[in-house]
Amino acid sequence: MSKPFELPEEMTIYSAVETRDKLLAWVSEQSVKNSDVLLVSAAKVAEIDGAGLQLLAALVNMDHPWKILQPSAVFSYACDAMGLTQWLMPSAHPS
Repeated sequence: MSKPFELPEEMTIYSAVETRDKLLAWVSEQSVKNSDVLLVSAAKVAEIDGAGLQLLAALVNMDHPWKILQPSAVFSYACDAMGLTQWLMPSAHPS
């Protein structure tokens, strides 16, 4: 199993480009390793907005299923508010 991608504390419009670049590089690396499921840790997320959620929603368009690990309370609340609670299901693999 691969090492999870650690989402930053700030998942907002101000950090979206930097986070996107790091996330895309990590996804490419995982693709080369033939990882079955992309694991994304949301444990450190302390601030998130629509841009941060859109960044993760883009993963749905990729070839790999993915899973959120250890969502912070802030991350969980944002997903709930936007109707994305399926991202928080332990066995769910959005794709």
